[in-house]
Amino acid sequence: MRRLRAKLAFACALLGAWTAINAPAQTSSTASPQVQYSISLARAAAHLALVTIRLSPGPAVRELQLPVWNALYEVRDFAQYVDWVKASAADSHRLSLRKLDKSRWQVSGMEAGGTITYEIFVDQPGPYSAQINAHHAFLNLADILMYPLEARSTKMNLRFADVPSGWRIATALKPDAVGYTADNYDQLVDSPCELGAFQEQDFDQGGGRYRIVVDADSGDYDLQKIVHMANAIVAAATVWMNDRPFQDYLFIYHFPREAGGGGMEHAFSTAIDLNAGVLRANPQALADVTAHEFFHLWNVKRIRPQSLEPVDYSKENYTTALWFSEGFTSTVGDYTLLRAGLLDESRYLSRLAEQITTLERRPAHLTQSAEESSLDTWLEKYSYYRLPQRSISYYNKGQLLGVLLDLEMRDASHGKATLRDLFQWMNLNLAQRGVFFADSAGVRAPAEQLCGCDLADFFSRYVAGTEELPYDRLFATVGLRLKKDSIVSGAPGFAATRGFGEAPVVTSLDGEGPAVRAGLALGDAILTIDGQPAGPDFEDRLDALRPDETVRLRVRGPGGEREVRWKVGSKEELEFELKDVENITPQQKARRAAWLGGVSQGEARP
Repeated sequence: MRRLRAKLAFACALLGAWTAINAPAQTSSTASPQVQYSISLARAAAHLALVTIRLSPGPAVRELQLPVWNALYEVRDFAQYVDWVKASAADSHRLSLRKLDKSRWQVSGMEAGGTITYEIFVDQPGPYSAQINAHHAFLNLADILMYPLEARSTKMNLRFADVPSGWRIATALKPDAVGYTADNYDQLVDSPCELGAFQEQDFDQGGGRYRIVVDADSGDYDLQKIVHMANAIVAAATVWMNDRPFQDYLFIYHFPREAGGGGMEHAFSTAIDLNAGVLRANPQALADVTAHEFFHLWNVKRIRPQSLEPVDYSKENYTTALWFSEGFTSTVGDYTLLRAGLLDESRYLSRLAEQITTLERRPAHLTQSAEESSLDTWLEKYSYYRLPQRSISYYNKGQLLGVLLDLEMRDASHGKATLRDLFQWMNLNLAQRGVFFADSAGVRAPAEQLCGCDLADFFSRYVAGTEELPYDRLFATVGLRLKKDSIVSGAPGFAATRGFGEAPVVTSLDGEGPAVRAGLALGDAILTIDGQPAGPDFEDRLDALRPDETVRLRVRGPGGEREVRWKVGSKEELEFELKDVENITPQQKARRAAWLGGVSQGEARP
C-alpha cells in the first residue's frame, strides 16, 4: 500500500507538471481575420494554383514560411513547386521582397498591410499531399499555403476562386460569409479540402453528424456499404472512449485505379486512399484504415506527446512516442473492428500472429527499440533505412506493445484495469484540458496508477530496450500460447521497400538468381505485380508467392518501363500462430472474453 501511495503521488505530481503546459494560443472566433487566403483554380487543368495572401496592417517587416513537411514525418520541401512570388502594397508605395532560405521569404514596408501572390504546381496524389487537375482538387493546405510567422496564431480566412462549374467543396472548416474560417494556421491546415463533382452521403450516430465524400469511379465502390462500415466503426469507437469531441466529422475517400493507399488523420476529418482493385479484392482493407484513422482523432490529435508541440513547419519535430501515437492506434483500431462486428476472434488472433511474424522476421528488432524507431521516422524516405536488418516499424511493434500492455495491466489488477481505462484517463485528464503528455513517461505513469503496478521493467526492456517481447507470459493469461514453425515459402529473389504513397523500389537482389537473369535491377520502381498496381499490400502479395510460381512485374528504370517475369525460388522462414493452451481454465476464458470485448473483467459489454 505504501508503494502504491508513492506511485499515486508521483502520478499526481507529474500531472501537475503537465498542466503547466499551455495549449497553442487561439484567438476568439469573433475577431476579424488578420490573414486572408484566396486559392484560384483557374489553371486547374495545368495543375497550377494561384495563391493570394492579404495581410492586415502590422509590423513593417514580415516573414512568410511555406512548410517543409506536413502529414508525413518526412521533409518534402513544398517550396520546390513554387514558380514565382510577388508582393504588392495596399497603397502606392513599393514593397521589398527577399528570399531568406529555400522556404522562407521576407517582405519589408508592410506596416499598412499588403498582398503576397504566388503560383504553385500542385499534382501529388494521395491523402498526405495536394493535387489539382481538371477532375478534382484535394488539398492538404500546409502543402501550398505560406504563413506569416508573427500571425500564425491569429484568425484566418480562406476562399476559393474560379472553381469549375459543377464542383462542390467538402471540408471540416467553418463556413463564413465569403468562404471558410479558422482560429489559427494550425487549425486551417488540419482541415483538408476536397473540391469536385464527388458523391456523398451523411448519417447520424450517437449525437454526431457524419459526412462521407467519395471521389472515385461509381463502379468501383458501393456507397451504402461504406456508410454501414463507417457507422459501425464510429459507434464502437465513441462508446469505447465514452467521448465524442465534435459535432460534425468528415470522411474523404479516394479509390484510384492506379497505385495508391493510406490514410491521414485530422481533428475533425480524415482522408483515405485505397486502390480500387484492392478494395474490390479485400473490402476489409477499407475498414482497417478507417478504424485506425478515426481513432487518431483522440490519439495524436488530442492525446498528444509534448515532443510534437508546437509543430515546427520549418524542420523536423523529433519524438520518441510514435510507438504509442501510431502503434497503439493500430491496437485500438483492431479492438474497434472486433466490437463493431467487422472482425471475429479467429481472424483477429490470426492477424495478431501475423504482426508478431512481421516483427520477428526483421533482424533489426534486436537492435532498434520502439523509441529509437520513433525518433528515426524521418529516415523512412530512404530505401536502405527501410531494410529489415536496419529498422523496425513503430506501427508494427507499437501495436504489439499496446496488446501486451493491455494484458499486463489486466493481469496486475486482476482484470480491473485495461488499456481502455488508460486512454479514457489520458483523454479526460490531458486532452480535454489542452495538456500534452511527456512521451514514454507520460504513458507509464497513468498506466501504473490505474493498475497499481510497477511497469519499469516493461518500459525499459520492451519500449526503450530491444529484449524479446514477453509473449508467452502475457498471452498465457488469456489462455493462448505462441506456436513457432519453420515453413517453406516463395523466394522472389529481391527485396523492395516502399515509402508513403510511393511505388516500391528494388533495394537488393539475390546474387545471380532468376530475378537478376530476368532483368530486374537495383533502383527499379515496381509499378504492378501480376497486372495489379503495387499498392500498400505489395509486401503481402510477395509473401503469398509459392515456390515455382511465376511472378510478373511491370517496372520503371533509367531506360523507361519494361516487364520482367520469372519463377520464384524457395526459402525457409519463421511463422507464428496463436493457439489455445492445453487445459484452458474458466478464468483464462473469462479474461480473454473481457480482453477481446474491450472491457474490464466482470463489466458487461455495452
